[in-house]
Amino acid sequence: GFGVFLVVTGLRVIRHREDEGENSSAVGLGLLGRVIPVSDEYDGHKFLTMRDGVWMATPLLAALVVVEATDVVFAVDSVPAVLAVSNEPYLVFASNAFAILGLRAMYFLLADARQRFHYLSHGLGGILVFVGIKMAASEWYHLDTYVSLGVILLILVAAIILSERRTRLEAAN
Repeated sequence: GFGVFLVVTGLRVIRHREDEGENSSAVGLGLLGRVIPVSDEYDGHKFLTMRDGVWMATPLLAALVVVEATDVVFAVDSVPAVLAVSNEPYLVFASNAFAILGLRAMYFLLADARQRFHYLSHGLGGILVFVGIKMAASEWYHLDTYVSLGVILLILVAAIILSERRTRLEAAN
């Protein structure tokens, strides 16, 4: 079940096009627009603005809502995984709290790395495919943890080396 989902997600990440996701801000605006009127224009760093005597949300507030909703989804999504390892409530709470605190910092780190390493997203997609296949086949075949780690590291290193090679070739031209 979940292994197949990871394979499909990994394949979608690998075939990602540059123009995908350009309308993703429209989703946040649409969801927020159901609760409060939303302006199409930014007003500096303000989340709310007054237009024609009506308080309206700015696209900046919509972006904040989407980011915070994503934090909550990831936090809730990880609870079953933590509960599979430990039933200690304090440990479950603490691990999820630290995960939420580190999520945004990790995002900016990965966003910067993605700019520098063109093939990093392809490598991450390959890792998702590998983990999905491993999960789907785990009932019939057990792959040693060290082999799994080796495959994941090999995919990451290959993505980084190919990215560096591309960067050098583009700089030479």
